[in-house]
Amino acid sequence: MLREASAEFLGTFILIMFGAGVVAQAVLSQNANGSYFAINVGWGLGVMLGVYTAAGVSGAHLNPAVSVALAVRRGFPWAKVPVFAAAQTAGAFAAAAVVFLTYREAFDAYDGGIRQVQGALGTAGIFATYPQPFLSLAGGLVDQIVGTALLMVGVLAMTDQRNSAPPGWLAAPLIGALVIGIGVAFGFNAGYAINPARDLGPRLFTAVAGWGGGVFTAGNGWWWVPVAGPLVGGVLGTLAYDACIGRALPPPEIRS
Repeated sequence: MLREASAEFLGTFILIMFGAGVVAQAVLSQNANGSYFAINVGWGLGVMLGVYTAAGVSGAHLNPAVSVALAVRRGFPWAKVPVFAAAQTAGAFAAAAVVFLTYREAFDAYDGGIRQVQGALGTAGIFATYPQPFLSLAGGLVDQIVGTALLMVGVLAMTDQRNSAPPGWLAAPLIGALVIGIGVAFGFNAGYAINPARDLGPRLFTAVAGWGGGVFTAGNGWWWVPVAGPLVGGVLGTLAYDACIGRALPPPEIRS
C-alpha cells in the first residue's frame, strides 16, 4: 500500500503543480501571461500527466471522490480509501508549497507581501476555489455535484473495456480533455474543484503560509463545499453510469 500511496502523492503533486502554476501565472501577471482558457488547458494537462505518472502503480485516482466512488461500486477496498485520500491531499499541499516558492517574488511584487484571500489583490484563489458573490452554499453544492458526476461518468466510459474504451495509453489525454471540457462549461460558479484533495490540500497550505484563517471563512464558510460536493457527485455519477450503461453491457468474460 505504501507504493500505491506514494504514486497517488506524486500523481496529485504533478496535477496541482500544473493547475496551480497556470493560475499563478495568469493572476500574478494580471492576465498578461495567461487567460481563462489557458487555465483550463493547464488543469487538463496536469490531470493527464498525473494520470500517466501514477496509473501503473495505483490506478491514478488522484481524487478522493474517485476513490470513494470506486469503493462504493467497483470493489475498491475501503481500507485503502483513507490512505489514498491522505496521500492525495498531502501531494496537493506539497505542490501548492512548491508553486508558492517558485513564484514567491512574483507574489511579493503583486501584493507587496501582504497575503489577501479575496479582493483586488486576493491570491488565495490561486490555490483553492472560492464562490462567485452570487453563489449560495446550496448552489455551490449542486455545482460541485454536477461537475464531479460528469467527471466520473467520463472516467468510467473511458476505462470500461466492456464499452468502447480507447486503448489504455489514450485514456489519460482524454480524461485531461474531459477536465478541460468541464472547466469551459462549468467553471464560472466556483472554479470547478471537483476534487476534495485538489481544494483542501492547497487551502491548508495557504492557511499556514500567510493567508490565515480567512481561507476557511471566506464565502460564508465555503471551504467544505468542494470537499463534500465531489464526494457525493462521484458516487452519483457512478450510479448513473451503471444504471444507464453498465447494466446493459455483457460481463467482460463473455464479450466477443
